[in-house]
Amino acid sequence: MIQEVDSALQALIQREAIGARDVEVVFDAPTKDWSSRRNAPTIDVYLYDIREDLRRRERGLLNEYDDDQRITARHLPPRYFKLSYLVTAWTQRPEDEHRLLSGLLSCFLRHDALPTDLLTGPLAELGLSVPVSIALPPPEDRSFADVWSALGGELKPSLDLVICAPTPTGRVYEAATLVDQPPRVSMGGTDGWPPREEAGRTANKPQRPNPRRPRKRTG
Repeated sequence: MIQEVDSALQALIQREAIGARDVEVVFDAPTKDWSSRRNAPTIDVYLYDIREDLRRRERGLLNEYDDDQRITARHLPPRYFKLSYLVTAWTQRPEDEHRLLSGLLSCFLRHDALPTDLLTGPLAELGLSVPVSIALPPPEDRSFADVWSALGGELKPSLDLVICAPTPTGRVYEAATLVDQPPRVSMGGTDGWPPREEAGRTANKPQRPNPRRPRKRTG
């Protein structure tokens, strides 16, 4: 799922934010050593956090159908995971970096979700929307300064990009064997009394005498 989101992001940035400009798109950690080796205009889309979006979790099971609209299996709904990316631009001049960041911001503001024509693999097979949010305030338990401190680099302008990707759980439960015959009902008593009945018909058995009924005297 993550690699499919990476692929869609790279294609979207190259198509709508970079255009004909010679700018490389990478997914490396922007550490101090990495930045010192960069000598070409670069957009870095660094994945720094993965966590489930509990507000989107669903309960129950979803049915799977065959061509005759018969249930063949049931599976759990997909889980949504928030992939947080630190998006930065790296050039020789701050003005060029700001220009790239402006193009990136405009690009993601045009989309509430990743374009469907850029989705591949299981992410496309699900047929679900992949929401996008850009430059929102960070959660209370995390700040961008902490992210840069963990990377060992100096704080620089960046965009916080969050992709909410649906992910299959892989938990599937096969349905019971299809019933292709009408039901049969059989009822009966103990020791053959009352006589057994099947599908509303009484079996051909002699009736059991009622022990409480007095016998007629003869002679």
